[in-house]
This record gives sequence, C-alpha cells and structure tokens, in this order.
Amino acid sequence: MKKILNYIKNLIKEEYKFIIFLLLIYLTLNFPVNYYITVGGGTSDVASRIKVTDGYKSKGSLNISYVTQLKGTICTYVLSYIIPTWERDDANNYKYDESESIEDVAFRGDLDLSTANGTATYWAYTLANKKVTEKDSNLYVITTLKEFKTSLKVQDQILSIDGNSYDTIEEYKAYLQTKKANDIVNVQVKRNFKTKDLKVKLHESEGSVMLGVGLQYVKEYDAEPNVDISFNSSESGPSGGLITTLEIYNQLTKKDLTKGLKIAGTGTIEPDGTIGQIGGVEHKILGAESDKADVFLVPAGDNYKDAKKYKKEKKLKIKLIEVKNIKDALDKLEELK
Repeated sequence: MKKILNYIKNLIKEEYKFIIFLLLIYLTLNFPVNYYITVGGGTSDVASRIKVTDGYKSKGSLNISYVTQLKGTICTYVLSYIIPTWERDDANNYKYDESESIEDVAFRGDLDLSTANGTATYWAYTLANKKVTEKDSNLYVITTLKEFKTSLKVQDQILSIDGNSYDTIEEYKAYLQTKKANDIVNVQVKRNFKTKDLKVKLHESEGSVMLGVGLQYVKEYDAEPNVDISFNSSESGPSGGLITTLEIYNQLTKKDLTKGLKIAGTGTIEPDGTIGQIGGVEHKILGAESDKADVFLVPAGDNYKDAKKYKKEKKLKIKLIEVKNIKDALDKLEELK
C-alpha cells in the first residue's frame, strides 16, 4: 500500500501540469450554459411504473413517448453544432422571466407530473366505474409576475389567505374579488419546509383583484383498488397524461386495449378529459418508430397536423391515431384490429 501511495505521489509531482490541464479542460467542457440540448426520443412501457392492486395484465404495451434533453454545457452545446440530430433550445424559453432559476423550471415540471397523475387517476377510475375520491389538494405559486411586486416566491405552497383555506383556485379568486387593489392580505405559506406568514399587497389586472402570481392546484385521490404511480424524477412534465390514464384504465378492466400491439403516444390529460397539445411531437414520433411501436396516439389539432406532415416527409410506417379526449382515445383503441 505504501508503494502505491509513493507511486501516486511521485506521479502527481512529475505530471501535475498535465493533470491540472486535464482538470481545467474537464471543468471548462462541463461549465453550464443557458440551454437545453435535445438529443432524440424514445418510448417507455409505463406498466413498470403504474401498479393497480390485482390489476389485469396486457398482451401488448402502452408506452410514453419522450424526448431526451441534456442540461446545456459547453461540451453538449458544441456537439449540437456537430451532430445533426441534436438541437439547442434556449432555457429562457422555459422561464416566465429572466429572474427564474432552472430549479423553478424543474419545480413546475414536477408539479405538472403530479397534476397529470392525479387527473389520470380520476378519469381512469371514473370511466372504469371504480371508486375514486379526492383526498387532498394543494395550491402552489408557479410564477411571479414581474409587473407586480410581491413577497411570494415560486415554490411557495399557499396554506391560507386571511385564515381561509379553499379547495379550488376559483374559490381563492372569489375571495380576492371581495377585496380591492392595494389592500393587504395575510398569506400563510410553506417555504423550504417552514411555515411563514406574509403581508401581501393585492393588485388589479384586467378588472380582477389578484396576488400578482401564477397559481397551480395539485389534487390527490384515493382509489379502490389502490394504484401506485412512480415515475422517475427525470420524467417530469404533463405530456405522459394520456398514456398514464390509458394504462390505469387497462389494468382496471378485463378488455385489453393493446390487443398485443405496442402502442405509444403523447398528450396531456386535462381536468375535463380533453387531450392537450405537447411540444416535440416530431422527435417523439421518430423515437416511437425507432422503437418499433405499431401505433402512435396524437392530440387532435396542430399536433396531429404536424405529425402527419412529418410522417410523410420521413416516410415513416407507424400508424397515427388522432385523439380529442380520453373517451375518444378509448373508443379508437377498441376499434383496432
């Protein structure tokens, strides 16, 4: 052991300049830049992430289509000019204003995933005629508006306003309309796991009284039989809502929606059951084709138009199905042969 340590010590003495040079190169190449780098797409079978107690099995699979993004560094940024399929996306496009951090962006992505999972659970159990009840709802600040000054911060969980707690954003808004601009309200928040009481000045915008921030509710549900949803932290965002809903429904019902096929898709699941638009649909279709998916479910409207155009340009073989809402998606899958 002593010989090894002496050898290392002598090596460092002899080659310290070269070692420092390598370290500087490494640190330089990994220095962060204000970009995300899109490097391609793929599919992921959600059955491994969603488990309904005593749920039914599928002969085929339901797969979330995803786009792989790397955090921008000098290395990945330079490579995006060399590798034709790599694309740069300014991180500011994900921010509401320049004061936000990447952590704020990630927080919204996590909230979107939690919201999507809750909405997916509600619709899957409702359409399968299974018991589902709301057990909790939490209100968060997702953006501050630069035209208004406020002591609230992104990631704050709002616990109460003037001692009042409500179950929907609409109820909070209704209470604020009983106030006037420039009034001060007492807002209790949870910030960094600690409860804080803040004095917040109200503002007026387009005839409505507001806190001067953007808000988002996250609802959680109790369901029978129980469902466990466990996506990875890298799989945040709302675009898996459609496939998550279909997988939960498929495990709840005897009829196998997949019919032995590999089905991929993308799209948000909205509170009213409609399937919302997403970004990067071209990357996702190409990833689904590369992963040999048989069918790709696409939100109706611009996403479907772009998908059809891209399929034709790239001469892809995958079957595209346009879906407007979750009931429409179920009906069209049941029609597959």
